[in-house]
Amino acid sequence: MTVRICPSILSADFANFESELATISDSDLIHVDVMDNHFVPNLTFGLATVERLQQLSAKPLDVHLMIEDVDRWAEKYAELGVFSVTFHAEATDNPRLLAQKLRERGSRAGLALKPNTPVEKYADVFASFDQVLIMTVEPGFGGQSLIEHTLDKVAQARAVIDSNDLTTWLQVDGGIDMSNIARAAEAGADTFVAGSAIFKHVDRNAQIALMRAAASGS
Repeated sequence: MTVRICPSILSADFANFESELATISDSDLIHVDVMDNHFVPNLTFGLATVERLQQLSAKPLDVHLMIEDVDRWAEKYAELGVFSVTFHAEATDNPRLLAQKLRERGSRAGLALKPNTPVEKYADVFASFDQVLIMTVEPGFGGQSLIEHTLDKVAQARAVIDSNDLTTWLQVDGGIDMSNIARAAEAGADTFVAGSAIFKHVDRNAQIALMRAAASGS
C-alpha cells in the first residue's frame, strides 16, 4: 500500500507560510482546510489565500472545502490549478456532477463524509471520485481527538473501494497521530492528514517519516 502523509497547514504559522512549507518538504501533499463559518463553526482561508499557497508550495495542494455553497465555489478552487478539491457530501445535492466538473478543470475530485454520515448513503458514487475522505473528528477545529467509531467507517469505505476494484484513495482527517495512525491504516486508510501531530515538532520532516513508517507497518 502506498502511504501518503498530508500535513494540515491549519496548524502552521499563518504569518509565515513560505518558511512553514519548507519545514514539511518530505510530505506528499499539503492539506488546506477552507472553512466558511457556516458549514462549520470556524473561519479560515479563502480563494485568494489558496491561490497564494499554490504559488508558494512545491508540493501539491489537497484542498478540503468545509463550506456550504460548494456548487458555486468548488470549481473556482480547481481553476487555481490545485491537485485536488474535496467537498462535503452533505453540502451538495449532486456530488457526482460536481466531481465531473472538478475533473474537467484538471483537479482530482474528493468526497468528504462527516463522522455521522453513513458510508452506505454515498457508496454508489465512490467510483466518480479520486479520493474519499472520512472525517475522524467533527469538522471545524484542529487539535481534536480521534472519534473511535469512525475507524469502522474507514473499514466500510475500504470494503466499498476494494469490492468495486476502484483506485480511489481513502483519506482520514482529524486527530491522526502516532497513537492511532497504524490502526487507521489497518482499517484501510492510505492517505493521512495530520496537523498538530506534525507541526508541534521541531523536526517536522522526521515526524513525517515516523508517521509514514507507522502507517506502512515498518
